[in-house]
Amino acid sequence: MKQLELITILPEQVDHARLLTLRSALKLELQGLKSRGRSAYTILKEELGIKGSRASVLEQVNEHLDQS
Repeated sequence: MKQLELITILPEQVDHARLLTLRSALKLELQGLKSRGRSAYTILKEELGIKGSRASVLEQVNEHLDQS
């Protein structure tokens, strides 16, 4: 029987985990996946104050995550 793993996220790690999730969603949007509601692209642009195409926003998010 396979053992399940539990991952605990501390309160100070929530924002970082959210950015990682939004980055993954943006990668899917770049491949053509559409979702209901606001796109990860729009959320990231608003929250990080960045501009550009989806590909350039992804690069900037990667740089932001590397710095933090």
